[in-house]
Amino acid sequence: MKSLSRAAALLGAGALVLSACGTPPEESGADSGSGKGSDFKACMVSDSGGFDDKSFNESGFNGLTTLKEDKGYKVQTAESSSEADFSPNLQNMVQGDCNLIYAVGFLFSQTIKTEAEANPDTHYAIIDSTAQDADGNPTEVENVKPITFDTAQAAYLAGYVAAGTTKTGTVATYGGAKIPSVTIFMDGFADGVAKYNEVHGTNVKLLGWNKDSQDGSFTGDFEDQTKGKALTEGFISQGADIVMPVAGPVGAGTLAAAKEKDGVMVVWVDSDGVETNPDAKDVILTSVMKEIAAAVETTGTEAAEGKFTNEPYVGTLENGGVGLAPYHEFDSKIPAELKKEVEDLQKQIVSGEIEVTSPASPKH
Repeated sequence: MKSLSRAAALLGAGALVLSACGTPPEESGADSGSGKGSDFKACMVSDSGGFDDKSFNESGFNGLTTLKEDKGYKVQTAESSSEADFSPNLQNMVQGDCNLIYAVGFLFSQTIKTEAEANPDTHYAIIDSTAQDADGNPTEVENVKPITFDTAQAAYLAGYVAAGTTKTGTVATYGGAKIPSVTIFMDGFADGVAKYNEVHGTNVKLLGWNKDSQDGSFTGDFEDQTKGKALTEGFISQGADIVMPVAGPVGAGTLAAAKEKDGVMVVWVDSDGVETNPDAKDVILTSVMKEIAAAVETTGTEAAEGKFTNEPYVGTLENGGVGLAPYHEFDSKIPAELKKEVEDLQKQIVSGEIEVTSPASPKH
């Protein structure tokens, strides 16, 4: 199982991290919390990326850790090795008397509907999606809270920065799987590049994604870093000097490729890549952040206070649920005019003057 020792260390010596085979919590000594007396229990099941993905699973895990350490809530986690583990892991959480169960990722969308309807007295939250029926249609379930993010807004800013920073006139992006929570980044990035070209009369080229046709480059999974490296090397051979991987752990392959080629930069996603990948700080231009940890903290606290609803939580630039990370090592290399343009664009998006759209954008 991925990152057992890390997860146990983060949650504390008493924390439970279930194996993907679904060890019942009552047999494993579920975490009793930090001793502040709360009986509320918040639980989380990862997708196959695991809690050490340096991306959205890890961000969710960090939010759960804060609920334990700051609020004194009991917590329990389970890592999934594949989609076959989703249902057993969610069922084990119910058996463990979890009050709120987080499922991390779009791939849970149909499974969580089935499990939530079978356990109407348990509250669920799905990160990066809504519940869906067997045909893939969004479905409202009374005891499931969708936690979604309009990442197209922040990716728009990243695309603009990339177009204004490239030295070759070519940038690229790719995804792990062709799902809404991935393509929404790629749509925003494409529009940001197009906006820069419109404003400056340039012709920066984008490889890996065509927003109009909703088609592009994907590795097919969120695990195989060699695929990410190979795809990135292909982009570099076509002239790209900035690449945005939207592929969880697969993005590490892009970081590896960038380190091997002078002048190549990476736009990370979900978390601040410099913080999660400090050894790659010299190649990370910025990151499109999805503040999953904050969303977990907010929704978990609301549920513990008896304020759970199935109304979607939507992270935006306006409420701080999404954002552009600092430029870190590249801060002095980005012209002040470009920084000012990005700041102005953010204000225009928040005010509604600029509307960033994607077929995958959540309603808000």
